[in-house]
Amino acid sequence: MPDSRKTRILIIDDDIGFRDLLRIHLSSAGYQVQVADDGVTGGRALLAQPPDLIVSDVNMPFLDGFQLLSLLRADAETAAIPVILLSGRSDGDTMAKAVELGAADFLTKPVTRDQLLESIEACLSRTKARTGAPDYGSTPPV
Repeated sequence: MPDSRKTRILIIDDDIGFRDLLRIHLSSAGYQVQVADDGVTGGRALLAQPPDLIVSDVNMPFLDGFQLLSLLRADAETAAIPVILLSGRSDGDTMAKAVELGAADFLTKPVTRDQLLESIEACLSRTKARTGAPDYGSTPPV
């Protein structure tokens, strides 16, 4: 569960209905949510205020999820941000490319609220474990 420090999640998806549904699900789960409608807009948003995690569609105009992920991993400032990629395609090549580029997880659309929240929590836990950041839950250290 998100803690009182409000984990920031950036959702990048060109489908307004799906994007709004994700925003509602994540906001109701206690996350601070920002949205963008394509990879270029999402890139600008994350540079202005880096999120704790990104949920991005793969198939978008201008800059797709794979291209965005490649750019993030190539930049030391954004390389460690976990990215969950979403796609309507579940073929082996699409999933393999997501793993190869360093996606924290890959989910096939349609994705349920529970699947998404489970993935986010697992990705955030792995990030905390890897970076050595203390996990105080909702109680700050004394």
